Amino acid sequence: MSQPDLVLAIDQGTTNTKALLVDAAGRILQQASVPNAVSYPQSGWAEQSATALLDGVRQVIAAIVSKAGAQNIAAVAISNQRESIIVWDAATGEPIGPCIIWQCRRSAATCEALRVAGHAEIIEQKTGLALDPLFPAGKIAWLLDTMPGARQRAEAGQLRTGTVDTWLLWNLSGGAVHATDHSNASRTQLFNTQTMAWDAELARLFDVPLTLLPVVMPSDSRFGETVAGASALPGGIPIHAMIGDSHAALYGHGVRKPGMVKATYGTGTSLMALTGERVLSRHGISSTIAWSTSAGPVHALEGNISVSGQAAAFMADMLGLADATALSELAATVSDSNGVAFVPALVGLGAPHWRADARGTITGMTLGTNRAHLARAALEAIAFQVADVLAAMEQDTGTALAELRADGGASRNGFLMQFQADIIGRPVAVAAAAEVSALGAAALAHAALGHDTAPVAAAELYAPAMSAAERDEHLTRWHMAVARTLSQPETGPERGGFR
Repeated sequence: MSQPDLVLAIDQGTTNTKALLVDAAGRILQQASVPNAVSYPQSGWAEQSATALLDGVRQVIAAIVSKAGAQNIAAVAISNQRESIIVWDAATGEPIGPCIIWQCRRSAATCEALRVAGHAEIIEQKTGLALDPLFPAGKIAWLLDTMPGARQRAEAGQLRTGTVDTWLLWNLSGGAVHATDHSNASRTQLFNTQTMAWDAELARLFDVPLTLLPVVMPSDSRFGETVAGASALPGGIPIHAMIGDSHAALYGHGVRKPGMVKATYGTGTSLMALTGERVLSRHGISSTIAWSTSAGPVHALEGNISVSGQAAAFMADMLGLADATALSELAATVSDSNGVAFVPALVGLGAPHWRADARGTITGMTLGTNRAHLARAALEAIAFQVADVLAAMEQDTGTALAELRADGGASRNGFLMQFQADIIGRPVAVAAAAEVSALGAAALAHAALGHDTAPVAAAELYAPAMSAAERDEHLTRWHMAVARTLSQPETGPERGGFR
């Protein structure tokens, strides 16, 4: 009888929850997906139901098990949307409020108060992260101060908190394990990436009790085991890897040393490049932990773009189009945007500017502007934002990054990928598999089980074809539009950003 050698990889994202059954060669044998709803209760706020996210995970697990059974599943691996936070009752497992997701800006006032009080520099030194409401620390405090009785319950040890990986682990293990991995912990703004531990000073600044926080373990740890009844899986299957989705994509691309950068194009876009040692950015990029093993942490630089793929969906809706595919088809009917630039600061601007107060703008419109120009400007905005982050990364490392590895939904758009290659002036290699984050988590679990899984291959290579003069013209127009966005009266005087 053959030994089990399959990994069930769960990829819990913002837009969809997916599950893949992956063998030791990295082949996908089965897969399932369900959509996730996002609520926007007021301007700048974004949240999901923690219970619905868990239900979605159970649905995709059940779909896989119904097709393939569970007898050959050696381990479960989890990749997850990052910086999204849940607080729940330790006894009942019930969430005390919504899952406040990474896009939410409701903790902006907390971040601004810390900035005014002069704490931004020490927070960034300890965490590698700019002080911004993207990160969960302020969101945890908001839940404790807003949900009735929550702070008192937290101080009494009755509550638990964690990012989505921790929430799924807690539930799949029947409440037996409250843990996270270093990649997710490094994104909370409560974890000191120098000491590799939760930081008491950071917890005090954000007013978050340390007792709420999970144990932090290497990304390829045996975190716990499934329990019967928690999902369609039987009890006793090891949960053998947990890693943030962007980090998992980097691992899935096979990047193991500095010199290469990947971009995951989703609702937002994450660019990540390994650095060898911990590097603190001076150009608006985050320092983060890519993953960790028993050998120690692997450090990286990351640029988080808040709205990228979502910019296309937003513009499609504004123009009355069916979807982003229709937007791309419309954009392809014109040779350029006719001077129009769209800055999709719809939830503020992330890297490299870190301006939570920024709001979206469209500049350069004339009587000659038509719908196709707006469509093209929306797609170009995705590539322009990536180009800015890439340039900032190269300034921080002093090294040219030779190639961009691309994955995620928008990487399937040939029009966008060609423009991306043109505007950064280097090749863009698009992954053959769409589910690179899930495959990366599966590869990490397989490695822990002693299997050497091949990286995801590239399906398409887009070579730059634009002249340097034309590229400069595009980027100048874009940077003028960004400058106008940051100087809007409702945005206020510029602060933060490049240092």
